[in-house]
Amino acid sequence: MEIKLSFEGKEFAVKAGTPARELVDLLELSEKKPLAFKIDEELLDLHSPVRHGGEVKPIFPESPEALEILRHTASHVLAQAVKELFPGVKLGIGPATEEGFYYDFDYDRPFTEEDLKAIEKKMKEIVKKRYPLVREELSREEAERLFSELGERYKLELIREIPEETVSIYKQDRFVDLCRGPHLPHTGLVKAFKLLSVAGAYWRGDERNPQLQRIYGTAFFRKEDLKAYLERLEEAKRRDHRKLGRELELFSIEEEIGPGLILWLPKGAIVRKEIEDFWRDEHLKRGYQLVYTPHIALRDLWKISGHLDFYAENMFAPMEIDERAYQLKPMNCPFHILIYQSRKRSYREFPIRYCELGTVYRYERSGVLHGLLRVRGFTQDDAHIFCREDQLEEELYKVLDLVVHFLSVFGFKEYQIYLSTRPDKYVGSEEIWEKAEGALRAALEKKGLPYEIDPGEGVFYGPKIDLKIRDVLGRFWQCSTIQVDFNIPERFDISYIGPDNRPYRPIMIHRALLGSLERFFGVLIEHYAGAFPVWLSPVQAVVMTVADRHQEFAEMVYAKLAEAGFRVERDFRNEKLGFKIREAQVKKVPYMIIVGDKELENSRITVRTRKGENLEFTIEEFAERLKEEIIQKIIW
Repeated sequence: MEIKLSFEGKEFAVKAGTPARELVDLLELSEKKPLAFKIDEELLDLHSPVRHGGEVKPIFPESPEALEILRHTASHVLAQAVKELFPGVKLGIGPATEEGFYYDFDYDRPFTEEDLKAIEKKMKEIVKKRYPLVREELSREEAERLFSELGERYKLELIREIPEETVSIYKQDRFVDLCRGPHLPHTGLVKAFKLLSVAGAYWRGDERNPQLQRIYGTAFFRKEDLKAYLERLEEAKRRDHRKLGRELELFSIEEEIGPGLILWLPKGAIVRKEIEDFWRDEHLKRGYQLVYTPHIALRDLWKISGHLDFYAENMFAPMEIDERAYQLKPMNCPFHILIYQSRKRSYREFPIRYCELGTVYRYERSGVLHGLLRVRGFTQDDAHIFCREDQLEEELYKVLDLVVHFLSVFGFKEYQIYLSTRPDKYVGSEEIWEKAEGALRAALEKKGLPYEIDPGEGVFYGPKIDLKIRDVLGRFWQCSTIQVDFNIPERFDISYIGPDNRPYRPIMIHRALLGSLERFFGVLIEHYAGAFPVWLSPVQAVVMTVADRHQEFAEMVYAKLAEAGFRVERDFRNEKLGFKIREAQVKKVPYMIIVGDKELENSRITVRTRKGENLEFTIEEFAERLKEEIIQKIIW
């Protein structure tokens, strides 16, 4: 059987099963050998057979797809090194990731830092020997026999779940692994790599399974890229919100309360208050109505909404009250539906926009909890809009406009936007889904925002737009989401009376701008390294004295600023001025107000910024500057 391929406008045919390496000569690529090929959306290494036709794209080290192949091969080099150094180890899985690669191992003792150094040294030896990565295809029975002889029980489990009659393996020297590929031609191409850490990971992410040890690493084609990445990692560690949260006394997570549940400390609570006040004010300006809803409800509510059918694994176990089952709420939407249903609605009222900073509770496995970024209890900046079909596109446009405004105020100007379409498990008709997806697409295009399609990643009740914001380190964070829902209104049988006095079904928009306050706060801490803009800073200024004789004037400065509503503290301790300044800088205070002999004599103040600039003001001038920075929400 022949397969038709095309390359740079030319068409040609090859026999089905032809190794991809033969395409090198066919495409006359002898001057610069590719690492692999991409045929339509399928990546093939040079050993893989060509089984499908399409447009051929050679993959070179500079190609976007090349890093994934490099890192996948690096994971095999890692596994070979571990097997050679620790013969009793059992292999789990070892994929490439967005940031690098990992491999899971079952071993009878924890790997140490010294072990990682030895493994990395062994990897370098394997790289130096330039072992070819050879692909073979075996029948299921042959593969089971091979991995049974090797004692690889986890590989046997995977083989038994593969639907195809044949499976592929890759060999390099004496090492063999079950793998679909693709891989680099030989280990010698894995040059710039680094092992980063080791952590526990349950086999296949299930807490009921054995806990394996996951060794993380990263790899690049160039040493300069690896060096830059490791420097970014060090900067990310310096900005880690968990570290800064402790040092700046912003939040804590206590064992006595439980994992994934956050205590907002006084300074963190001030930041939260500023975010919430801004959030409420902006929503009220735009015609939203504030609502509040309880933290629990009868479990039957989640049957009606469909969450018990599609979301049960993320919900906490029910509780019994008065012989009836209640549920901690995992989301706010059913409550807002019932508020809508509290009386009859007319088409003249539309659109109806409810908003709530609503705390919800979702079960997350302990292994995925991560500071503020992955928690079990969090407050969503939630809103639900009920509108007519003729209003849908305009409402979506307004939501996008509000998202962009919010993110820019907090210092985020770059994003990735995804339009997520119908998943495999969904409710409602295909026609309804197509309408919803079309409305989201039209709003994005009207707003002039570039986006990508994320096929099959919509939620069960509707398609959605997700915005990922980019921080100062170039990392992207999922925060904002906008979802169109034709289905939950149907399930709750809500309606409004149209101009012809007949009932009609409204359309519902679910949306969150910041995602959750906890997660967004974690992102803000890392984005600003704890040095928040003045309007968000828990302490906006510290008044400090040079000597005791300056205290009376300093007290007056403090009183005037405090009376004006600024968050200001005093530091009149009998300590050296340099010590006081360094301490305020460690606490990320924007302004240090210094009062000494010169200031006392001139009735002025010296203001030192956390960037190290020294400025002179009258008290009134500085208060005006501070006020303007807060009103304008200036970022510096």
